[in-house]
Amino acid sequence: MQVPAHFEYERATSVEHALQLLARWGPEARVVAGGHSLIPMMKLRLARPEALIDINDLTELSYIRLAGDHLCIGALTRHADLLASPVAGEHYPIFHDAERVIADPIVRNRGTVGGSLCQSDPSEDLSAAFAAVNATAVIRGPDGVREVPIHQFHRGPYETAVAPGELLVELRVPIRHNGRANGAAGVSGGSAYEKVERRVGDWPVAAAGAAIWLDGETIADAGIGLTAVGAPHFHAPEAEEFLRGRPASADSFAEAGRIAAEHCEPATDQRGPADYKRHLVAELTARALARAAARARGPATAQAGAR
Repeated sequence: MQVPAHFEYERATSVEHALQLLARWGPEARVVAGGHSLIPMMKLRLARPEALIDINDLTELSYIRLAGDHLCIGALTRHADLLASPVAGEHYPIFHDAERVIADPIVRNRGTVGGSLCQSDPSEDLSAAFAAVNATAVIRGPDGVREVPIHQFHRGPYETAVAPGELLVELRVPIRHNGRANGAAGVSGGSAYEKVERRVGDWPVAAAGAAIWLDGETIADAGIGLTAVGAPHFHAPEAEEFLRGRPASADSFAEAGRIAAEHCEPATDQRGPADYKRHLVAELTARALARAAARARGPATAQAGAR
């Protein structure tokens, strides 16, 4: 019988109240929203918090909206809401790709974007997606608000930049308006996510997300996120650097995949041997880049690429 150790329960009514509760209970308090990762760990007694701070009433953290040059996603946004969001899908279809293959509808209806990122599971899908689009995490604590680049947010397995007493409140993703990227005219962007799993809704054996911006057929910029393969910070910066200024071709994407595979450290486990996972990194990175480029070129090309 799996029974958690004793804990106290508090229900926050606002962000300020949640911070007060975290300060009162100290570093052994944990925040809970969907609870799909934390509660099973508590039942196995891998996690033994002294208090749970329930933040499900913090509706001010549940939103998806444009603010200036950013797509802003509240930390309490449910997976199902991100999947259904036309604004997110218009600017970054990678989020729809990733959400479609996360768990099942029950989990997506209750699980939150912020909870997934703060869990920092080495096989988390959204961590790779946000790494690919170079997001920024907005963290609020007793000393105010601070911003952390997503490539510095994940410190290791189950460890993030969110300190005791702090709360992740928002993810900000830069928007490149009117066909412009980094101030260059005529640049168009696209994004995509590719995943191999043992069965529908499972954790990935390996997965890759890509965002790409094209100036004609030249790659102006690119972002690559990887998960379940030991990529530091869910990121493939060496492959990104290789792509900038290269032609948007199958050969470029294949070489970027090879570089990404070379710089990750997959582990052999029940989902497969390390060599197989490294092979998947190369293949899935190339596929994600190709589909992202097809979307950048326009709807007709994207539909052909989807086939």
